Amino acid sequence: MALVAPVTIRKVTGDTVTEKPDLLAVEEPLEIRLGFGPMHDRQQRSVSVTMRTPGHDQELAMGFLFTEGIVHKPDDIVSCRHCVQDEAKQGNVLRVELKPDVLVDWTRLERNTFTSSSCGLCGKATIEAVMAETAGPVESTLHLDAAVLHSLPDRVRDTQRAFAYTGGIHAAALFDADGRLLLVREDIGRHNALDKLIGAAFWQGWLPLHVHGVFLSGRIGVELVQKSWKAGIGLLGAVGAPSSLAVQMAQEAGITLAGFVRDDRFNLYTEPQRIRLPMPVEG
Repeated sequence: MALVAPVTIRKVTGDTVTEKPDLLAVEEPLEIRLGFGPMHDRQQRSVSVTMRTPGHDQELAMGFLFTEGIVHKPDDIVSCRHCVQDEAKQGNVLRVELKPDVLVDWTRLERNTFTSSSCGLCGKATIEAVMAETAGPVESTLHLDAAVLHSLPDRVRDTQRAFAYTGGIHAAALFDADGRLLLVREDIGRHNALDKLIGAAFWQGWLPLHVHGVFLSGRIGVELVQKSWKAGIGLLGAVGAPSSLAVQMAQEAGITLAGFVRDDRFNLYTEPQRIRLPMPVEG
């Protein structure tokens, strides 16, 4: 499936109007269905419909199912493939078959969906709900030089094929202490890009990501910190700003949070000891 779609636009510059071709980021729905239950009584249930940019759909599904606590290890999954029976939805429905002995906690999924939608819940309740599903603060041994953070925006941008054409797509990048980019995933949705990244790491058996950091091309909302906590990520950096609840959750999770990482600067909000900062110059 294509990441971009061609259109014809009228470009207005001052008093001048010109017609020219342009490219847009593709946005289509993806329905994730689960096959579950014992062999003599297999069942199917739809668990999510998300608007995403097609590509790495299996990783998106696995990242979503892991961060929602439905699966815990790659062996929980028998297969993950697109459904082809419905031609009208071909490519936009993914069925994940679980092993017969995997028990699905539907109340957890419904509870997580409720908390992430912020339907009347206070920030404390949201954080407590996530804490109940984790093993405690992240025990990360990651330490890196400030120069590594400074280098990430340009280096990640250079890998973003779809962004280069459209300017309208987000990225999540996994990096190590030396700043090497190990994985980069793109999507029109910030949470989808991170789910794709976590799903890829999950399938390769890399979790928990205690010695890695993740860099995001947008702002940091609480749901992104929640997913990072589940994946054991020690450092979360982003071009944009974090929300107040994202900072509160990062504090509880023991995650280093860095925002406004651009133009040779950044702000540290939590756990600053993982960043080796330059010595101040005395005037």
